[in-house]
Formats: sequence, structure tokens, C-alpha cells
Amino acid sequence: MEVIKTAIEGVVIIEPRLFKDARGYFFESFSQREFEEKVVPIQFVQDNESMSSYGVMRGLHFQRPPFAQSKLVRCVKGAVLDVAVDIRKGSPTYGQHVAVELTEENHRQFFIPRGFAHGFAVLSDVAVFQYKCDNFYHPEADGGISILDSSLGIDWRIPTDKAILSDKDTKHPLLKDFDSPFDIHVPLY
Repeated sequence: MEVIKTAIEGVVIIEPRLFKDARGYFFESFSQREFEEKVVPIQFVQDNESMSSYGVMRGLHFQRPPFAQSKLVRCVKGAVLDVAVDIRKGSPTYGQHVAVELTEENHRQFFIPRGFAHGFAVLSDVAVFQYKCDNFYHPEADGGISILDSSLGIDWRIPTDKAILSDKDTKHPLLKDFDSPFDIHVPLY
């Protein structure tokens, strides 16, 4: 696998080694040993999957400490624009984001460490999205910032005035009104 560093430390894009022939393709979607050697030492404990249609936006979510989560995400059907926003108080990249298109064709994965809000917009008719987490989900630890916050400068590549959001996601605060539970010293994983 190839690890591509982004403009924000700790957030990386992973491109797997793809083997293709007349039968189709094969790739290793996760190797604990290789991930620890090339990215970070981590143990994932939960896998999740969602299916969404065009125009759905999910996020920008995080889990509050002590239940914070790092995530390794990928799109196995369709295409999404996936985004990580730095919400660590005192971070030189606070409020900045990294966006990457994840598709069933490019097989890319995106690693989002703790201290980041995460979300995506569905660009295809349907998208199936999978993610590994290094901590179990706790509903009482749910947090978020508004996925439609224009101050973040995210080009979602869909008409956001027609986006499909959950009721919960419409109630998240803007970044300027947000009191982050993370600071620059939070362990990223």
C-alpha cells in the first residue's frame, strides 16, 4: 500500500496495491502489520457500513473523549467526497479540512485520527461506505459540527441547498459556536 500524507499531520490517504487480470482484481484492504509500519500502531475494534443515495450528507461527526475514535474509511460502491476537519483547540490547522474522493474504482482509503470531525457527501446514485473504528461507539459521546458551515470552505460538489441530512445533523453548531472537547495534545489514535 502507498500512504499519501496530506496537509494536516496524521490525516492520510491510502492507495492499495491492486492486482488485475482477465478475472477482475484483488487487493488487500487491510493489513494490521503494514498499517502499523506505514501509518500508526492501532487496533480497530468495530466495522460499520452505511448505504446512501445521491445528495445525502453525513457528518461532521466525532465521539467525545474518552470514547474518541480514529477511523479508516472507504467507499466500496459508488463515490463520495470524504472530509476530515481539525477540531483540536490550539492546533495550527484548527478548522482546516482535508477532502478526498473515495470511489469503488480508485479503492482509496482515508485515515481520520481522533480530534477530527468527519463527514461525507454522496456523489453517485448510491454509495456503500465502510469504516473501521479504534473505539466502540457510545451514543452519549456523539458530537458534531455543521456540515453546511460555509466558514469551513468545503466544496461538497453537490447542491447543498438540496442535500439530504438527518435531523440530528441539522442541529450541529457552526465552528464559531463550537466548544471543542479536544486540544492539540489529544492522542491521535
